[in-house]
Amino acid sequence: MTDFTEQDLSGSTFRRVLLTDALIQDVDLSRTRIRSAYLDGVRMTGVEVPDLEIYGELGRLVVNGVDVVPLVEAELDRRTPERVLMRPTDLAGFRKAFEVVDRLWAGTVKRARALRPERLHEQVGGEWSFIETLRHLGFAHACWVGGVVLADPSPWHPLDLPWDEAPTVDGVPWDRDVRPSLDEVLALRAERRATVAAVLDDLDDAGLERPVSSATAFLADAEGLTVAQCLRVVLNEEWEHRLYAERDLALLP
Repeated sequence: MTDFTEQDLSGSTFRRVLLTDALIQDVDLSRTRIRSAYLDGVRMTGVEVPDLEIYGELGRLVVNGVDVVPLVEAELDRRTPERVLMRPTDLAGFRKAFEVVDRLWAGTVKRARALRPERLHEQVGGEWSFIETLRHLGFAHACWVGGVVLADPSPWHPLDLPWDEAPTVDGVPWDRDVRPSLDEVLALRAERRATVAAVLDDLDDAGLERPVSSATAFLADAEGLTVAQCLRVVLNEEWEHRLYAERDLALLP
């Protein structure tokens, strides 16, 4: 237990630090950046919030007594009606959802091709570059479809990119310095998309509820997974990361 009272910790970096049950009182958090944090059970009272942005998965977020998550979800669905399709419940719905994702990503890739190739390796605000984003989606497909749905113990490709805080696992690619071309990552992406299509072709509605477990070190302790849940995770990754990519491409000159 450490007591920081009347100290200036401006500019400090906290990585892999446990702050469970910490008391944060009368502090100035201006311009603080919090990434990959778990905030279950956090309560903030007497706060002043002139400017706050939150991007992430929200289960319950109460602001001045109002759970704003249903309001946010409804507004996001209104802004982009295709978003509703990312919550399929049957085989036809999954096929439609992946078709929509393909169509939207095609437009995003076309926008990326209009930039100089080196720009696609640039990060904006410390987030992944466009190429890194596509590489991470390759990892998501390998992890959830290859490693769980298809029970492949080694579904990886050298260009796959785990999330930044992922545990280091032997045999899992972790190359942060490689700079593949857009066409290289798109070729791998096409292979992964073909794998999903093959999985859907071999399924019926009942097969979506088939219990599955991970054959890789990732998600090895996850219980109660089904094929449908794994495919929804991939859809969510595809949907959200395309939005991030569009946001960042708009800021690249």
